[in-house]
Amino acid sequence: MFRALMSLLIASLFLLAPASAEQKLQVGDYAIHYVSFGSTFLTPQIAKNYGITRSRYTGLVNVSVIDTSQPTDETHAVPVAISGTARNLLGSSKTLEFKEIREGDAIYYIAELSHSNEETFTFNIELSNGSDLNTKLRFEQKFYVD
Repeated sequence: MFRALMSLLIASLFLLAPASAEQKLQVGDYAIHYVSFGSTFLTPQIAKNYGITRSRYTGLVNVSVIDTSQPTDETHAVPVAISGTARNLLGSSKTLEFKEIREGDAIYYIAELSHSNEETFTFNIELSNGSDLNTKLRFEQKFYVD
């Protein structure tokens, strides 16, 4: 199940991001990977298994943090405290409620966001691991009703 979710999330990253833009922020020894996409990219079974609303009007934000100071043959996910907001072009702000998903050694943070067709949001997300990672992530995404 985890591999199916990861394959879909990775595929979504490539479908939604410009070919030359990797959605990653490197902060010291930490790589912060992020992507946002419509929840209908998930299969009904994956959405059900993770308690995610699958709707034409629901977008998802996925964030994960990897410790890159470790050997590259293994992935070292880092648990973080995460919070954020999404503000549309009219200035309306929504609080993001992230859900932590752990599958094996992987840790992902998923937040749902209701949207209308062609609605653009600016995301402001704060991440901290309680020691040497304390950073803000900011990016924009336009959502479409499919």
